[in-house]
Amino acid sequence: MKGVLERIESPADLKGLTPQERRILAAEIRETILNVVSKTGGHLASNLGTVELTIALHTVWDAPKDIIIFDTGHQAYPHKLLTGRRDQFHTIRQGGGLSGFLRREESPYDVFGAGHAGTSISAALGFAEARDLRGSDEEVVAVIGDSALTAGMALEALNHAGELKANIKVILNDNSMSIAQAVGALSYHLARLRSQPLLHSLEQRAKDFIQHLKVGRKAIEHAAEGLKLGMAHLMSPGEGPVFENLGFTYLGPIDGHNTEELIEIFRAVREMKEPVLVHVVTTKGKGVEYAENDARVFHGVTPFDTGCGKFQKKENGNPTWTSGFSQTLLELAEADERIVAITAAMPDGTGLAAFAERFPERFYDVAIAEQHAVTFAAGLAASGLRPVVAIYSTFLQRAFDQVLHDVCIQHLPVIFCLDRAGLVGDDGATHQGVFDLSYLRLMPGIVIMAPSDLQELADMLLTAVQHDGPIAIRYPRGSCPRPWEKRKPRPIPIGRGRTLREGSDVALVACGSSVITAEQVADMLHVGGISAEVIDARFVKPLDEQRLCAAARKCGRMVVLEENALAGGFGSAVLELLSVEAPECRVWRVGVPDRFMEHDTQQAQRREVGLTAEQVAERVRELTGAPGKRDARKVESPERI
Repeated sequence: MKGVLERIESPADLKGLTPQERRILAAEIRETILNVVSKTGGHLASNLGTVELTIALHTVWDAPKDIIIFDTGHQAYPHKLLTGRRDQFHTIRQGGGLSGFLRREESPYDVFGAGHAGTSISAALGFAEARDLRGSDEEVVAVIGDSALTAGMALEALNHAGELKANIKVILNDNSMSIAQAVGALSYHLARLRSQPLLHSLEQRAKDFIQHLKVGRKAIEHAAEGLKLGMAHLMSPGEGPVFENLGFTYLGPIDGHNTEELIEIFRAVREMKEPVLVHVVTTKGKGVEYAENDARVFHGVTPFDTGCGKFQKKENGNPTWTSGFSQTLLELAEADERIVAITAAMPDGTGLAAFAERFPERFYDVAIAEQHAVTFAAGLAASGLRPVVAIYSTFLQRAFDQVLHDVCIQHLPVIFCLDRAGLVGDDGATHQGVFDLSYLRLMPGIVIMAPSDLQELADMLLTAVQHDGPIAIRYPRGSCPRPWEKRKPRPIPIGRGRTLREGSDVALVACGSSVITAEQVADMLHVGGISAEVIDARFVKPLDEQRLCAAARKCGRMVVLEENALAGGFGSAVLELLSVEAPECRVWRVGVPDRFMEHDTQQAQRREVGLTAEQVAERVRELTGAPGKRDARKVESPERI
């Protein structure tokens, strides 16, 4: 006999389920998510917490006619399972498989894509206004959670929706956490709301009230139906005005794991034609003991044992780039009291948890507020401190103007530590860290560094602390390919690269994680009699102009490697230099082409853009005219300057 989940091909199949079948369905969804994510990795705890909520949403509203927008995507795995993607769910985050986030091209039920937090209410308001302009009648629902409501644009959208008195429903999935523990005054306010008695059946409360009146049964039932909507306006527990002052009717708090109550309340809310915020309280990691007990660790996971929650050992036993950053920052902070650290809701992911424990008075978690994080750091720097903003490369994009306007124009000594720079693998297009070199390089006065190993990262951190101006260090996801020699950090002269190997036929110039690839390429070329010079640029801005120009004139050919967009990146900087100083040199750039990189393994993504050592070696053979195995890919012509 088929399970309940096996019978669900679309949300329409939910409409006729019994309460018992819905309970079975919730258990089957959790089991499916657990079994798949334990093998593929992905976002676990948040999705375990939204199972009943998602069942209720799709039972009441009629997607895709009704618009349901999930913020971020951390909470949308149950949605994927209920919208025709059950049989493909095992491919999630795998090359060619389902995305770990919502993608418009993947399903008509994914009406708006997202990977960054706080976008759902703005998008939903756009859908609602478009509906009203064309005179249609679909409902618009935004589901926001994992503390995405602390994002500035989410609050801006609430303010605008309230002003417009838009018919929009916001479901606040409150699990008291973001990725880590939620912080900030708004999170404190929600905690106070959670302490209030849960809102139960509107209809039952209405009937209980009317029973005191001496009228017949039919009149009671008719009046109860009418009072359900009226009572919704009265159910604020006295702490909801923060939303009501923005023009929303507040409903809650509601048990987010009681499917039947959620369905009943959502049905009442659906009839309301005004801005409504429904406060739903859920448990992150619900139904899996180790995920509930440590929801922070099980937010985003690598493969693990479903029995005990133990993670599989990494193939590379070397420390991660994040842990190397974390250890070095602690050591530097011990010796320099000016150092303070800032994260935007990601103390674990960015490696600042240890700093927070050791120096709580010098640590700041600003919640999902990247713009504020940067300008807050600027204020700290202007007051004589050395703020370190530890942030994923993809999230610094959200604070572009603050980096330019508040930090660089004032030449303030803010240190940006960009984790997950380069190709990030299975998180896909929304999380690729391949744009930071391009958008930072255009800012006057900023220094940009990229270490090739953990010792160089340590040296660069010390360099950054001693530098009296804005400075950024970018480093990739995962473990460092080389062991850490772990000596005392030494400052690096600003703009000074290093030559790792002398050569005469071609110069291989790389920055960051691509340096090791360049060394491997040189070894392969040496076997074929090609002499390759290898340069670790270390600085993307300012460039080591003397070193690069000398190599260009000596070799006459140069290959520039980078894990960044070719448009405006490191290779572009080298081309700009050599077009003036060594125009006779032929330059070949290898990096990320002008497209968004979809989810796959990091190695598969490098292969896709031609960044493996074997592919680069073959390109060099093409460039030099040396014999070698031809790559099946079309090899582009080098750029002549």
